[in-house]
Amino acid sequence: MRTVLVADDDPITVERIKDSLGPRDYSVLSARNGKECLKTAKKHNPDIIILDLIMPVMDGIEALTELRKSSDVPVVIMSAYGNPEKVEEARELGIECFLNKPFDPVVLVDVLDVILL
Repeated sequence: MRTVLVADDDPITVERIKDSLGPRDYSVLSARNGKECLKTAKKHNPDIIILDLIMPVMDGIEALTELRKSSDVPVVIMSAYGNPEKVEEARELGIECFLNKPFDPVVLVDVLDVILL
């Protein structure tokens, strides 16, 4: 079983991701902000992280910057906020890809399967 950490402050998005991945042999952990994401990642060592850009306490770019100091875990940014500068900044920090919200569950599963092959 592969572990996915979803860092997103929208509980509906988190539930949609869990519903999409649960039947596909993924265990899903969640965090409501970047700071919680870092703690959960350190404790559980997920196989991949799905990270929103806009979250309270610590946003996705800040969390990714901190994460990259100690980990090369694959990260997928999933956000409705598609500011080109922020997306480029995330790419420079080593994300695997950027997915727009709202997301297609089939595409999400396909992307994760390809990354984790």
